[in-house]
Amino acid sequence: MKQVLNLSLALVVAATLGACASSSPDVIQRGDTQRMSEVQDARVLTIRTVTVDGNQSGMGAAAGGVVGGLAGAGVGGQRESAIVGVLGAVAGAVAGNAIERMGTREEAVEILVQLKNGDRRAIVQAKGAEVLVPGDAVILVTTGGRIRVVKAPR
Repeated sequence: MKQVLNLSLALVVAATLGACASSSPDVIQRGDTQRMSEVQDARVLTIRTVTVDGNQSGMGAAAGGVVGGLAGAGVGGQRESAIVGVLGAVAGAVAGNAIERMGTREEAVEILVQLKNGDRRAIVQAKGAEVLVPGDAVILVTTGGRIRVVKAPR
């Protein structure tokens, strides 16, 4: 029983840590360090707030299923505990999945920019420390297929 509780605790911690991942323009991935990035000058046309939907990796459902199954298995006699344990596992998996999805949702901005050559691009990124407004001169930094928008130096 103690091993099962330790396993369920480990799963809950793993799901919680997975929710801490960020797509913030202020956070650079370790693999992107010491790499040359492509840089383009642009100007902000519009900005709108959007919500990036959360992840459903299965870790939340797994952790919820284990916890729900354990909680349900402790109810009643042997026959009842088996039935309630299965129902608890299903309910826990559904709840764990929903918690993971909501916990990994992220407020972001969609930034429409115009490049120097007149082309337009739309970039969605998490809200960062810099506040961008229409008319701002910005730099598009592309590294390893990912792009972020930062204010241009004055």
